[in-house]
Amino acid sequence: MKNLIIASNNKDKIREIKEILKKYKLNIMSQSEAGVHIEVEEDGKTFMENAYKKAYEIWKLKKDSAVIADDSGLMVDILDGAPGVYSARFAGEHGNSEKNNSKLLKLLEDVPFEKRKAKFVCAIILVVNDKDIIRAQGEVEGYIAEEARGKDGFGYDPLFYVPEYDKTFGEITASEKNTMSHRAIALKKLSEEISKLSWE
Repeated sequence: MKNLIIASNNKDKIREIKEILKKYKLNIMSQSEAGVHIEVEEDGKTFMENAYKKAYEIWKLKKDSAVIADDSGLMVDILDGAPGVYSARFAGEHGNSEKNNSKLLKLLEDVPFEKRKAKFVCAIILVVNDKDIIRAQGEVEGYIAEEARGKDGFGYDPLFYVPEYDKTFGEITASEKNTMSHRAIALKKLSEEISKLSWE
């Protein structure tokens, strides 16, 4: 069985990826479970650049395993695409969702709902070896709610409202989210390519 390392220590992200890829005969483990304790600096200008850097740096250490990495974030139209690649550290402190959400709501304080369009973007890279490198990107469009709604999800999920569901990502169930989120869309594209590989 092929080892697949998720280049992340984010428990929520790891759980999502494991759930979506569980149909494959892969030994899926987190970065720390694989004994990799490095922090790759995410200094790329795009989500895809950051995802590639994370996956490739870890693959160089663990060449007997495949490595999957994603970089994802929120892009708000009226903020010219911000927070973008800085989504996790938008308020200055990496991974502080409460501060990030507060800053976003403050910036959009007087903006009417129809102008609060946004999208979640997820870029995913799978490095199998030097030659087999698969890239996929998923996006889902919505709006930034005027206040946080729901206790599920993580990050900006309670603020990201999807009209088709009349819910924020913080209000939908994990199983719903795993069928239509930006990460789910990217992983679906990726899995179509995984099925063509001999190591599946």
